[in-house]
Amino acid sequence: MEITRKHTCTGHRAAVYALAPGRDARHVCSAGGDGWIVEWDLDDPETGKVVANVETQVFSLCAFPHQHLVVAGNMNGGVHWIDLAHPDKTRNIQHHKKGVYDIRASGGWLYTAGGDGILTRWSLQDARAKDSFHLSNRALRTIAISETRNEIAVGASDGAIYFLEADTLTLKNTLHGAHGHSVFALAYTPTQQYLLSGGRDAMLRVWNLENAHARVSEQPAHWYTINHIVFSPDGRHFATASRDRTIKIWDTGTFQLLQVLDTIRDGGHINSVNRLLWLPDCLISGSDDRSLILWQER
Repeated sequence: MEITRKHTCTGHRAAVYALAPGRDARHVCSAGGDGWIVEWDLDDPETGKVVANVETQVFSLCAFPHQHLVVAGNMNGGVHWIDLAHPDKTRNIQHHKKGVYDIRASGGWLYTAGGDGILTRWSLQDARAKDSFHLSNRALRTIAISETRNEIAVGASDGAIYFLEADTLTLKNTLHGAHGHSVFALAYTPTQQYLLSGGRDAMLRVWNLENAHARVSEQPAHWYTINHIVFSPDGRHFATASRDRTIKIWDTGTFQLLQVLDTIRDGGHINSVNRLLWLPDCLISGSDDRSLILWQER
């Protein structure tokens, strides 16, 4: 496998922190420090369209194309419910006391991870907070959901990974000291046997969920913080994004490095890579340099 840069999307006025699918398979949404929710046409990516403006930094994004709905989390703990057909009717529910660092959806529920250490479950039907669980005295940074295991994994700034039963939000297990510093990225492998984690310590770790959460692999994957981990649609590869400005492509079966996408050799980002979205025909990255890059397999 070899991945090369296809196009660079510019237009944001501040760092890009969040990516999500758009209205269909040929559109994606981005958001960041300028408060803009921007939609990009993958077949004509030269210019993005601002579909909403929440007027404060957006750290997280979750899209529901069939409902014309986007949910964004801001730096102050607010959760914006944006009706793309009527963006003027956007609701900002001030819920968390600090930033909303991740948003994930499963079934009819939405989950938000707050800088106040609270995980909240929301009803998608009526946009209301239903349950909140105070997991940590430090910020919650990332959420991963396994519907197969009926499980939610949450990474926190205290270096721990928390495992909850999805139906009841009962705490099942805690991996204290999973990383030396904040856990910024979590992803279940396609088989759901392993959980991958990345942190401020730049380490990539693999945990065997079927063997008492034993650590089966670890390696210094980047020079600086690992911000995000995503799997390819076919599950054969995964990518990591880092503050060291690189994206790295890995083999899912062996957890071995296959390719590094960097600034000079590949025309990559010139600042921290914050977020990734891997679609069937391209990998998309968002960065502190205010741009998105579309990458394709050659």
